[in-house]
Amino acid sequence: MTRFLTAALAATVLVVAAQAAPLKIGDPAPTFSNLQCATSGKTCSIDNYKDKDVLVVCITCNHCPVAIGYQDRIVQFAKAYAGKDKKVGFVAINVNNTEEDKLPKMKERAKEQGFTFAYAYDPSQKIARDLGARVTPEFYVFDKERKLVYHGAFDDNMSEDKVTKHYVADAVEATLKGESPKVQTSTPKGCGIQYERTKN
Repeated sequence: MTRFLTAALAATVLVVAAQAAPLKIGDPAPTFSNLQCATSGKTCSIDNYKDKDVLVVCITCNHCPVAIGYQDRIVQFAKAYAGKDKKVGFVAINVNNTEEDKLPKMKERAKEQGFTFAYAYDPSQKIARDLGARVTPEFYVFDKERKLVYHGAFDDNMSEDKVTKHYVADAVEATLKGESPKVQTSTPKGCGIQYERTKN
């Protein structure tokens, strides 16, 4: 057990050291383009959402138990807020490169769960590094000018029946009204992103 905990701690340190500091509230959204989309079979870019008043980016993956635990909530959120005729854009981006997280498995998951939103794959991990993402799932809400207005967890409890605060939904509602979210940051909890070593 001690050996396992030591290895887990070491992995966590490597993850934290692997990417830049998280974006700050008010920072511009990093761009992404030509990511393969498991749901549409096409490519996904930030420009796909240029007509949306709000953009929500979720860094997630296939294998993480926490990410899996949030799937139903994410699907419900996307159906309620995002879509062709709505003012909110939503994209989930997987940056892990294990076999379970690669595009073929993403396509299977998207079909099984009935994803109605873009589930994109970034094997370069660039977008997660640019965001400063540390775990899956981790959420970023941007306003119409694509400035960050909220960063953190989806809600305040991994157990859905114990949730009392809906951080992402509340941030979206406030932003659509032209207001600042009451809660602008929270601590995301999940599996550490499996960042690969960058070449010098």
